[in-house]
Amino acid sequence: MKYVLITGAYGGMGKQTAKAFVEKGFGVIALDQRIGEAEKGLIPIAVDITDEESVSRAFHSVCAITDSLEGIIHFAGMYLLDSLVEMEHSTFRRAFEVNLFGAALINRTFLPLLKENSRVIITTSELAPLSPLPFTGLYAVTKSALDQYAYSLGMELQLRGISVSVLRAGAVDTGMLDVSTDALSAFCQQTKLYSCNAERFRKIVEGVEARRIAPARIAEKTLKIFFAKHPKFAYAMNRNPLLLLLEALPVRMRFFVIRKILK
Repeated sequence: MKYVLITGAYGGMGKQTAKAFVEKGFGVIALDQRIGEAEKGLIPIAVDITDEESVSRAFHSVCAITDSLEGIIHFAGMYLLDSLVEMEHSTFRRAFEVNLFGAALINRTFLPLLKENSRVIITTSELAPLSPLPFTGLYAVTKSALDQYAYSLGMELQLRGISVSVLRAGAVDTGMLDVSTDALSAFCQQTKLYSCNAERFRKIVEGVEARRIAPARIAEKTLKIFFAKHPKFAYAMNRNPLLLLLEALPVRMRFFVIRKILK
């Protein structure tokens, strides 16, 4: 049997993608902090991707199952909306640990199991190549860093015959967005610097996130990337036209527009 490894395998996108690969006849190594029961073709392993010992234990568990992987697919991550100057520093650090360092640790640890023509697919964000809005800064910065990490990784791993692609997804209908919206609502009540601005921004976020796509579409796109003969580096899904329009403006005009809307 051929195997793929999926992180965040019990979240909305990861779960649908794991199911899609099982239906294609693959064995799926499903990594997540909270896992479910083993099913036909699905092998759950509990792991904290930010902890080296936890990832090492997961690696040895996988080695007891198979000596090779066809690919590693990353969905593990955290999404948050907060102020860069008011959030706790521990929150700042944690975002990088989950969204960037965790992916790097998984790739470094499981690289020995990847063979020639295998795939690494990393879910970043539509915000990765765009300028971040107020209060999305930390999320955008970590995802931009992850996007650049993936590009650099691809430059290296091509020399071993391994391709790396990023899936820059816009809003997806998962519980993660609901959590982030709740966090922003709490921020609107707690902030001492941006009370009016944040309340207006919450309405913008609700409008942007209303245009969500189903996790099943992410699974379909992931399969397409995985089976592509010559996969591209970047794939975009559900890009928001207002964000793209804002990005097309000169930098000074972007600042002016946001200041007019939020101040």
